[in-house]
Amino acid sequence: MAKPVALVTGVTGQDGSYLSELLLNKGYRVIGMVRRASTENFARIAHIKGDFELRQGDLLDQLSLISLLQEIKPREVYNLAAQSFVPTSWQQPVLTGEFTALGVTRMLEAVRLVDPSIRFYQASSSEMFGKVLETPQKETTPFYPRSPYGVAKVYGHYITVNYRESYNIFAVSGILFNHESPRRGLEFVTRKITDGVARIKLGMMSELRLGNLDAHRDWGFAGDYVEAMWLMLQQPRPEDFVIATGVSHSVRELVAAAFGCVGLDWQQHVVVDQQFIRPAEVDVLVGDATKAQQILGWKPRVSFAQMVEMMVEEDLKRLKQG
Repeated sequence: MAKPVALVTGVTGQDGSYLSELLLNKGYRVIGMVRRASTENFARIAHIKGDFELRQGDLLDQLSLISLLQEIKPREVYNLAAQSFVPTSWQQPVLTGEFTALGVTRMLEAVRLVDPSIRFYQASSSEMFGKVLETPQKETTPFYPRSPYGVAKVYGHYITVNYRESYNIFAVSGILFNHESPRRGLEFVTRKITDGVARIKLGMMSELRLGNLDAHRDWGFAGDYVEAMWLMLQQPRPEDFVIATGVSHSVRELVAAAFGCVGLDWQQHVVVDQQFIRPAEVDVLVGDATKAQQILGWKPRVSFAQMVEMMVEEDLKRLKQG
């Protein structure tokens, strides 16, 4: 019996690597879509690179997506690719819109033209809630994005709904709240903190410069969250889901937990730097994943404290190895 085929865009990212592992373990033939770039970073998938295939495609190029779907004939498409670093979205708002908004449309249009029976997952984001209109945020909470990234994600979310309702495509969005891991990019605040803590512990630097310590986020472990993506595409009917832990922590709490892992007082090392304050801040995000628990049977396994400890330990190990 032929293996089910899954196409994963953004395969070199944090979520792409964890999702590819999960799908391989479930017996899929996994194909990762990568852009033709001279600086592609394969570090996150190096350990599984021999187990799946990489193919070229680009969310900016409609024809490349159509050709790829015609060639590989996937049963499932997971669209994780995006310009996903929020601060960069102010510096590159048009490019962010091209990838994170119109890129979704191009992929959905490719699905519609090539094979409307393909099941499609769109990576939506809690940043769509932005200046939140209710707490906690659930599937019915109105969106109020506060960054070009958040705005682009709202477009991607609604175009997914539109293709589902217009063309009867099995297209769903996972509204994932912040999810982190040792594979998170160093530019993201969680990894910046755990890497900084490891460097300070090892005497490689003395201070860590951060922005708003009072911002609150609902942080979970990326390895748990990719399981929810897969579960969404196995349901009898397409629905959108909030994926979250339901518990919010401040950046200050995350800093204290990370420094606590190595027995240091964070207040002796952290400096608040105005250059890291966003033009429009999102103060508090916390998700209500009741629907996902009831319908998907999903709930997070790794706690906030376990996630932070895991990240600090991995950064210590990496830096010691040099």
